Amino acid sequence: MIPLREGTNEAIKRIVDNSVDELPDDIPRDDLTRARMELIKRLKRVARQARETRAMDLHLPVERVDGMALPASFIVSEPLTAPAVGLDSGLILSSLRPDASQSEEVTIDGAAGFRVDGVAQPDADRDIEFASRRVEYILQIPNSAPPKWLTVSFSTIADGRPDSELSDILADLFDAVMTTFRWSHA
Repeated sequence: MIPLREGTNEAIKRIVDNSVDELPDDIPRDDLTRARMELIKRLKRVARQARETRAMDLHLPVERVDGMALPASFIVSEPLTAPAVGLDSGLILSSLRPDASQSEEVTIDGAAGFRVDGVAQPDADRDIEFASRRVEYILQIPNSAPPKWLTVSFSTIADGRPDSELSDILADLFDAVMTTFRWSHA
């Protein structure tokens, strides 16, 4: 997890240090330094882009699975205010996510919400080179007045095809993660 409000640089440094520690010992020091700097640069760019979309936390899989880094992430965004409870669910969703195409109503830890599934196209203006599979959970925060909604957004480029079997598997994994979501009130 990379917190985006404070502690961002420390989290990035920890991730980079752990990643570099896993590299073979025979890599030349100059190459190691370049790899470290490039990874820091990329993670800072991803964190900046996530912060620009009102994200509070960025979650990245950093452990390798069968020697491969999973090309996926999810962010937790700042709560949004939407129309009052009791209004048509389509109106609520359209006010929160006007470009939602495939959506379904869900309940996660007692909170009503929506699961939105779709594909985001490349965006050269934001340095996004590849299309990605996106799954979002938009959940009403319990007992919030006025009603506030939290968004947890998953993204993967999978194997380069947002409609591939790997994309489906990673989206299913994210859905499984969301079934364990629980509200915590400080």
